Amino acid sequence: MKKYLFIIILLIKVFSCSTGQEPKTIYIVRHAEKILVGDDPELNVAGTARATKLAQILENEDIQHIYSTNTIRTKATVQPLADKLGLSIEIYDVNKHDDLVNDLRMRKGDAVVVGHSNTIHHLVNYFVGSGEKYPELDDIEYNFIFVVTLSKDGSSEVNRKLYKDF
Repeated sequence: MKKYLFIIILLIKVFSCSTGQEPKTIYIVRHAEKILVGDDPELNVAGTARATKLAQILENEDIQHIYSTNTIRTKATVQPLADKLGLSIEIYDVNKHDDLVNDLRMRKGDAVVVGHSNTIHHLVNYFVGSGEKYPELDDIEYNFIFVVTLSKDGSSEVNRKLYKDF
């Protein structure tokens, strides 16, 4: 009995002393402005300019992972950044936010995630904790960058910024 108690206490100590997640920053954005025709439209002129601006904003950050849904507009939003950094775009399933959040927490390095007006608030809200939740974006809202800071202790903080804030 004492042997089992010792093992249990040892396991508790090992798990309680383990390091938390690696501190990192995750940038979550909606895809840039799109052409209003078709099921999987491309970016329009303003969207192409916004994608270029996003690359300029984040090119000096320590981005090591770029995630996008599998649509033309989301991939086009981060392609200029991927090209500047020499990274490939990793496709994620918009219906599996739990998997994406776990991946973001476990992987080393900062990341960018691009999604849609009706999905990114779900992802952002995973990191809000007990704070005020963010609503779904309106169809005309393209100018937000959600900056998620993950701390070593496992906590996280979300700041919603505008492109012009950078």
